[in-house]
Amino acid sequence: MILHPDDLLPLLAAGGALLAFAALILVVGRVARRRYRRRLKSIYDHAQLGGGAVTTPTQSLARVQSTTPNIDRVARRWLPRREIVAARLARTGRAITIGQYSLTMIGVAAAATVALIGLTSIGLMPAALVGLFLGMALPYLVVSRMGSRRVAAFIALFPDAIDLMVRALRSGLPISEAIVGAGQEIADPVGGELRLIESGMRLGRDLEALLWDIAKRIDAPEFRFFIIALSVQRETGGNLAETLANLAEALRRRRQMRAKVRAMSSETRATTMILGGLPVVVIGLLMLTSPDYLRPLFRDPRGHILCGIAVAMLVTGVTIMNKMARFEI
Repeated sequence: MILHPDDLLPLLAAGGALLAFAALILVVGRVARRRYRRRLKSIYDHAQLGGGAVTTPTQSLARVQSTTPNIDRVARRWLPRREIVAARLARTGRAITIGQYSLTMIGVAAAATVALIGLTSIGLMPAALVGLFLGMALPYLVVSRMGSRRVAAFIALFPDAIDLMVRALRSGLPISEAIVGAGQEIADPVGGELRLIESGMRLGRDLEALLWDIAKRIDAPEFRFFIIALSVQRETGGNLAETLANLAEALRRRRQMRAKVRAMSSETRATTMILGGLPVVVIGLLMLTSPDYLRPLFRDPRGHILCGIAVAMLVTGVTIMNKMARFEI
């Protein structure tokens, strides 16, 4: 598509604004990292000199762990449902702060708006609305995908970790030592979460409370089964090694059943992807080849109504087909 000379000036201005925004993000992050290093060096020097307790500097260091503390503070105040967002970010297992997530949404929205203005002729307001939607949707989908993949990897390795605990219990070790040993032997993400339990127990925290903290981050029923089995055994007694061995076998059978269900529903999922993506692909091709053909849909009020009805019908159909292809095991 060849741009008209009159469209080059707004496009260049938008591109310059995007570059300025990216430079601002880099400068803010660099300044925050310098402040973090200065605070860390001052705490280290204070500890080396032996000048009193280091409780207060340690608490200050915990408050500036993020590279963008000021942006985090603003995001926590204005971002809706920030507790849910924070839990979703913690589920990924990565050090992603709310401020970084908010900056990513703003950057994606700005980039999508500039791209739509430069490549299409839908106008500034529709491009801004679509860019805002993409800025909110794409980071959300990426974070959800990262969290789902980590939970899936956790579930795949968790029966092996339980087997290590069973062997330790049968050799005479307590359950706390069995969990610590499994955390040192098993790979991530299971090993990383179990090593957090070891660190928490050294600080004097209760084992069950630490396990429930992990359950909040992982949000998998398999791990909750494990915690409930430990709680029931602590209250009623019995052979914990045999209970955990049976739990590991049940989790493996559950995973096998899920794989069978996924294979049986593969045709429905493929149909959903094709039917849901075909209208988007066709509209994108028409925007690139014949933008005048779709212009009434974006500039006429009747076209706006038709677009809203079409999007609602498409989302409803895809949602129903996804519900049909999913089975709770």
